Amino acid sequence: MTDQKFSAITRRHATGLLSAGFAGALAPQGAWAQSRFLDIRPGSSFRPIPIAVTNFAGDQGPALSGIVTNNFARSVFLQPLEPRSFPQQITNPDVAPQMDAWRTINAQFVVTGRVTRAPDGRLQTQFRLWDVATGQQATGQQYVTDPNNARRVAHIVSDAIFSRITGEKGFFDSRVVFIDESGPKERRVKRLTIMDQDGGNVRYLSRGDELVVTPRFSPSSQDVAYMAFGQGDPRVFILNIETGQREAVGNFPGMTFAPRFSPDGQRIIMSLSQGSASNLFVMDLRSRATTRLTDTAGIDTSPSFSPDGSQIVFESDRGGTQQIYVMGGNGGGAKRISYGEGARYSTPVWSPKGDLIAFTRQKSGGFAIGVMRPDGSGERIITEGFHNEGPTWAPNGLYVMFFREPGGSAGPRIFMADVFGRGEFQVNTPTFGSDPAWGPLLS
Repeated sequence: MTDQKFSAITRRHATGLLSAGFAGALAPQGAWAQSRFLDIRPGSSFRPIPIAVTNFAGDQGPALSGIVTNNFARSVFLQPLEPRSFPQQITNPDVAPQMDAWRTINAQFVVTGRVTRAPDGRLQTQFRLWDVATGQQATGQQYVTDPNNARRVAHIVSDAIFSRITGEKGFFDSRVVFIDESGPKERRVKRLTIMDQDGGNVRYLSRGDELVVTPRFSPSSQDVAYMAFGQGDPRVFILNIETGQREAVGNFPGMTFAPRFSPDGQRIIMSLSQGSASNLFVMDLRSRATTRLTDTAGIDTSPSFSPDGSQIVFESDRGGTQQIYVMGGNGGGAKRISYGEGARYSTPVWSPKGDLIAFTRQKSGGFAIGVMRPDGSGERIITEGFHNEGPTWAPNGLYVMFFREPGGSAGPRIFMADVFGRGEFQVNTPTFGSDPAWGPLLS
């Protein structure tokens, strides 16, 4: 067997340093990813890739292989195989698996690895991804970090493997802010909360002594904008997730709705109510200067910038019913793009790829989450239900999260689905959950 090398990476985050660079694996080759790229377009003959994630040697919890397997199970594009079907027990993760044995269960890839402690107490995690068809290692990496980051390492390993096989960016090493709802329906306590994208590592960011709604992650930092209803008028706050520092960005007369960051994180766009009308305004967070973007007698709300900041999508009833409009990033004339017969559209949000806009559609008493192109063409419904609302994009633009309110005394739950409608999964939260907002990749 030829001498191989792990690909080297460096990942820095406020919670600790993760680094890689280990002798013993074949470095990835760019042409490989392109030749194995999955055809995931609607109407394609797509089938998920079977992958076996073996137990990592020395893993003592949280079970890294279990977190990776769970990530892949919700990815739609990768299909983790049942460990009970594995034809071989991996005792040395540095040695190539017996490929003929793994072919008997139709595995296309096998993941092996180990977890050890460095002399200084830090956690060392290594993984190798083996291509069963070629018998070669496709990629391999090592991470060294504080033991408290063990769960995050599992997400980074998942991203590396997902990207290597699909040719797409990962999304597992990311977090979601949402509104945790507890108590009776008529007296719900709503707290700003953060979790890993799979529902783990839940942490409360507010005490529940004030009503908080519509959290939105900055695409360029670990800041969250949200509305808080305490004493007096509702206020827009920005909270830094890492430091806990909270700052009010303005105390606006009347009602304020749906604050959201610009792509560079330097501005906040929001809807301000003035009498019976609501219009869109943008605030520069450095100068606190506010600029009006729309001037209508209707209700303009739920604005979202395109990834390059050149355009804004929003909902408005200026034409008589709730519909979706697009205008330039500095305001001006707006063009309606939603035209579903007998349908109302709301909560539009631009994909980080720039290719799609997600939305909520109401029609005949039903609520659906869908996507369309920025010109309104190619409308596609991802999921339908009694009350689905509030889509938010994964950082790679392949998935959306939303919440579903079943009615009655039950409360909302958070779900995720891929944009092609191939799979839908509930994201477990401690109690009820609403208003998810997906943050950027941490690494």
